[in-house]
Amino acid sequence: MRKTSFPAIVSTAILCYVFWILVTGQLASIIKGEPSIEVLIAGAVVSIGVGIFAGRFLIHKKAFYLLNPKRWICLIIYAFVFLWELIKANCSMAVRALGRKPEHSGIVKVPVSLTSDYAQSMLANSITLTPGTITMDITEEGGQTYYYVHWISVSDEDGQKAGDAIKGTMEKWIRRIWE
Repeated sequence: MRKTSFPAIVSTAILCYVFWILVTGQLASIIKGEPSIEVLIAGAVVSIGVGIFAGRFLIHKKAFYLLNPKRWICLIIYAFVFLWELIKANCSMAVRALGRKPEHSGIVKVPVSLTSDYAQSMLANSITLTPGTITMDITEEGGQTYYYVHWISVSDEDGQKAGDAIKGTMEKWIRRIWE
């Protein structure tokens, strides 16, 4: 079992504590100058505990990489990019559902250039959450990662072109967040 480093514990605890403050509604209380000390102390204790027990699972390479404001800005931008891809896919599915022409669905092998496990998971989940596509498997062949994606409307069987259509700009923004 891998030992948890102190920076991994601290960075995980900080992220958990910020999340605790947001979820418990303490941010407004802190701004007003009336924070609940008991809730803040409980959050600190829980966050430190999570940092100790889960730091090794949540942190890779550099401990404080997620505390970089550039990554948070990219994450916010990615939320809008994903929302746009979601809107486009929903409109496309609505047209297909109301149309009478038969669809050509199939499984395509899509090359992925992301190297981080976190980035690959985020892209695979984003593809699956987009209507009309499901990431079925992730494989590595000869140092290259591939997703097998079931696509309800295969417009091109070439993996690179299909990948560009399926991934849109999501891969680029996910790379900026995680790598």
